[in-house]
Amino acid sequence: MADFTNRQMEIIDESIKLIAKGGIQELTIKNIANSIGISEPAIYRHFNSKIDILLSILSFFESNAKNLFQKIHSKNISNIKKIESIFLTHCKSFAENPPLATVIFSEEMFINEKVLAEKIFSIMKLHKKEIFELIKKGQKNGEIRNDIPSEQLSFVILGTLRLTVTRWRLSNFSFDIRKEGRKMWNAIKRLIAK
Repeated sequence: MADFTNRQMEIIDESIKLIAKGGIQELTIKNIANSIGISEPAIYRHFNSKIDILLSILSFFESNAKNLFQKIHSKNISNIKKIESIFLTHCKSFAENPPLATVIFSEEMFINEKVLAEKIFSIMKLHKKEIFELIKKGQKNGEIRNDIPSEQLSFVILGTLRLTVTRWRLSNFSFDIRKEGRKMWNAIKRLIAK
């Protein structure tokens, strides 16, 4: 788990808000410092660079995802319920922190920085692996249809989540992502359940 100080979390939160408001170009050390009300050198006491801040945002999201997966794996529920829990918990998390959705699902802003692109790809692989393994287990015990490869089903689930969140974000958060996420999950469940 990524451990951040209170000040680092304040910088991370403010950075997420700045990116959500004006894109990656809005994220400057000067803008962060002005938003928080501290000096620019004070930012550098907590982070070495803007890239370090962006990497910390991604690490924060990754850490939260890992915690979610651990929590869900410890539950004595079916594999399909575990997948549902992951899907709906992500919708709830983004509903509670809309700027985070803007950052996480805008990986094109990170593509020119190798370390950031690698981190995004690592987070995507983590999610795919978790969903894939739950699908495989669900197929093995007869909960989930096995006439479609588990890898393809994992992309259907993650792609639906991504498209739902992106549509919500691009509509300026005009609908309840939790309700829409529930509707989308119910459709997926009808498609994948045996």
